[in-house]
Amino acid sequence: MPMGERIPQEFIDELVARTDIVELIDSRVPLRKASHNHVACCPFHNEKTPSFTVSPQKQFYYCFGCGVHGTAIGFLMAFDRLSFIEAVEELAQRAGMIVPQSSKQQDYYNRHQGLYEVLACAAEFYQQQLEANAYQGQVKAYLRERGLSGSVIAEFGLGFAPPRWNALLHYTQPSLKSHLQAAGLAISKGENRYYDRFRDRLIFPIHDYRGRVIGFGGRLLGNGSPKYLNSPETPLFHKGRELYGLYQVRKSLRRCDRLLVVEGYMDVLALAEHKIRYAVATLGTATTSDHLTRLFRITPAVIFCFDGDRAGYQAAWRALETALPLLGQGRQVQFMFLPQGEDPDTVVRAEGQMAFEARITKAMPLSDFLLNNLRQKVDLSSVDGRARLVELAQPLLARIPPGVYQDMLLAHLAELAQLEQATLIRHLRPGKKPMAVPPLQRLERGAASPTRRAVAILLQRPKMIQWVDKNLSLRELEGAGVELLQKLINLLRNNPYLNTAALLERWRDSEMGRYLEQLAGWELLLTDEDMVLELQAALERLQVQGAEQRIIILSNQSSLTGAEQRELLALLAEK
Repeated sequence: MPMGERIPQEFIDELVARTDIVELIDSRVPLRKASHNHVACCPFHNEKTPSFTVSPQKQFYYCFGCGVHGTAIGFLMAFDRLSFIEAVEELAQRAGMIVPQSSKQQDYYNRHQGLYEVLACAAEFYQQQLEANAYQGQVKAYLRERGLSGSVIAEFGLGFAPPRWNALLHYTQPSLKSHLQAAGLAISKGENRYYDRFRDRLIFPIHDYRGRVIGFGGRLLGNGSPKYLNSPETPLFHKGRELYGLYQVRKSLRRCDRLLVVEGYMDVLALAEHKIRYAVATLGTATTSDHLTRLFRITPAVIFCFDGDRAGYQAAWRALETALPLLGQGRQVQFMFLPQGEDPDTVVRAEGQMAFEARITKAMPLSDFLLNNLRQKVDLSSVDGRARLVELAQPLLARIPPGVYQDMLLAHLAELAQLEQATLIRHLRPGKKPMAVPPLQRLERGAASPTRRAVAILLQRPKMIQWVDKNLSLRELEGAGVELLQKLINLLRNNPYLNTAALLERWRDSEMGRYLEQLAGWELLLTDEDMVLELQAALERLQVQGAEQRIIILSNQSSLTGAEQRELLALLAEK
């Protein structure tokens, strides 16, 4: 779906209502019924006693061990490592729903469907040619030399493009030929004449998150250049965003603790052959922020693997600069340097899985790589050199989001520069004002406040909106919690069919959304009758507070209108 196109909220509401979160999660993590809920050992952390709970009533999951929680959409995003759009499309397919499209979106999908079909046709053709008698000896000899088994070849869908100029053109069915050039498979030579882009090459299909082929890489087996050739930029394929092997990683690993970024197709395949199933490769480009965003969606730890020569260190530094704005939130970046002239393919075949993974465990943290690199440019024994170190570090540290990681790097830099950390911060962050307390923290201070209780009950039992007085008004009260409660009441009055999951999706990716997710995990331990009484008591208390606040406002005014005088008398009489 094109960026900027929003999925209508009404569709999300209907999708969540049609989705059974118990059935969805049970298809991936076997659940066991326990009272009103279902439980399992948490798929997001290691544990022996089940603490992962799925509530069919709330359509919500929560782990009491690690605190992970969310809706059906959130579960697919976390477990299947999908983006929000991808998760919605996956659930819609399960529910037999079609994600609504504007005329612009419909045209987008219609155009791209032909590209997907012709690319799938090409992948099938190349795989057939790999098995063809005419080429089997040459290609299979190369694959044997590289140590690749039939299972890895089949899993990654390797193929072969014959040396002929029009082999794929002749194979493609007439209805798809018009898409060959747009898919990057054919090159025009004028006058409506074309020839195959990939010829006499070992073919590596590149897949999207759903396993659809979106492009190819090809390695020349004979003499000539370029040695490697990738698909050009197309509506489906963008080298700065895609990563070879990422689909296979997501498919083979239920949980991904780390990802290894290498530079070549054969590196990914050789590592997979040696049971290192968490490697991906960039496609002939430097690592981009899009690459890293996708990687961090899957794992908190990314390890870059480079040749130990000068070019390798320069590529690592470019990757470091790209990673800086994405650090924090528990994310880790490390750098692994191989002996000069070696690559993961040659090293893992020579040393084996255990030795290679031992190298990974010794990878250099980003903080060490950054500061070591800067140290080499200055003389730390002199005041001038230490001052220069701070000057070199300042623009780099400024790109790291504020937080614990940045603070710890500052502490390390202060130690190297022989400065007090407070002095260093004063120079690096001149005039920085203290941050205001965010609304969420202000809201959480009243842990058992009537506002918090009312929000929790309506969130977990949305149908209890029927017990809220239609004349209820909280306009005299202030605070983030009251504003949220009023919005929740208004939303449920207009949409009484919404369940807990649909409500949470309304506030997705907002500070209040994170607060609501915490309340959704609360165990209220009340019967429905007691919950009604609790809700009404909380709302009555808020009305009393509102009346008291209004009395104070009116009493402090120097003069009152006739209507305000009558209002004040009525409020005092109610007391």
